[in-house]
Amino acid sequence: MKDKKKYSANFVVHVQRCENSTWQGTVVWAEKNITKQFRSALELLKLMDSALSEDEE
Repeated sequence: MKDKKKYSANFVVHVQRCENSTWQGTVVWAEKNITKQFRSALELLKLMDSALSEDEE
Protein backbone atom coordinates (compact mmCIF):
# COMPACT_ATOMS: atom_id res chain seq x y z
CA MET A 1 0.00 0.00 0.00
CA LYS A 2 1.34 3.44 -0.97
CA ASP A 3 1.74 6.16 1.61
CA LYS A 4 -1.00 8.72 1.26
CA LYS A 5 0.12 12.28 1.76
CA LYS A 6 -2.24 14.88 3.13
CA TYR A 7 -2.44 18.15 1.28
CA SER A 8 -4.32 21.24 2.26
CA ALA A 9 -5.17 24.43 0.45
CA ASN A 10 -7.45 27.38 1.02
CA PHE A 11 -9.95 28.37 -1.64
CA VAL A 12 -12.26 31.37 -1.71
CA VAL A 13 -15.40 30.51 -3.68
CA HIS A 14 -17.67 33.26 -4.97
CA VAL A 15 -20.91 31.92 -6.41
CA GLN A 16 -22.21 34.63 -8.72
CA ARG A 17 -25.36 32.90 -9.93
CA CYS A 18 -27.19 29.60 -10.08
CA GLU A 19 -28.35 28.55 -13.55
CA ASN A 20 -29.33 25.15 -14.92
CA SER A 21 -29.43 23.81 -11.35
CA THR A 22 -25.73 24.42 -10.72
CA TRP A 23 -23.35 27.18 -9.65
CA GLN A 24 -21.32 29.60 -11.73
CA GLY A 25 -18.69 31.89 -10.29
CA THR A 26 -15.03 32.25 -9.41
CA VAL A 27 -12.62 30.43 -7.14
CA VAL A 28 -9.38 31.86 -5.77
CA TRP A 29 -6.54 29.61 -4.63
CA ALA A 30 -5.50 31.75 -1.68
CA GLU A 31 -1.90 30.56 -1.23
CA LYS A 32 -0.97 31.28 -4.85
CA ASN A 33 -3.48 34.07 -5.58
CA ILE A 34 -4.74 32.28 -8.70
CA THR A 35 -8.31 33.03 -9.82
CA LYS A 36 -10.31 30.79 -12.13
CA GLN A 37 -13.90 30.90 -13.32
CA PHE A 38 -16.16 27.85 -13.14
CA ARG A 39 -19.44 27.04 -14.88
CA SER A 40 -20.64 24.18 -12.70
CA ALA A 41 -20.16 22.68 -9.26
CA LEU A 42 -18.40 19.72 -10.89
CA GLU A 43 -15.98 22.05 -12.69
CA LEU A 44 -15.31 23.81 -9.35
CA LEU A 45 -14.37 20.50 -7.73
CA LYS A 46 -12.15 19.56 -10.68
CA LEU A 47 -10.35 22.93 -10.46
CA MET A 48 -9.67 22.46 -6.75
CA ASP A 49 -8.55 18.86 -7.28
CA SER A 50 -6.16 19.85 -10.06
CA ALA A 51 -4.73 22.63 -7.88
CA LEU A 52 -3.88 20.09 -5.20
CA SER A 53 -2.42 17.71 -7.80
CA GLU A 54 -0.22 20.56 -9.14
CA ASP A 55 0.89 21.43 -5.64
CA GLU A 56 2.10 17.91 -4.81
CA GLU A 57 4.46 17.82 -7.81
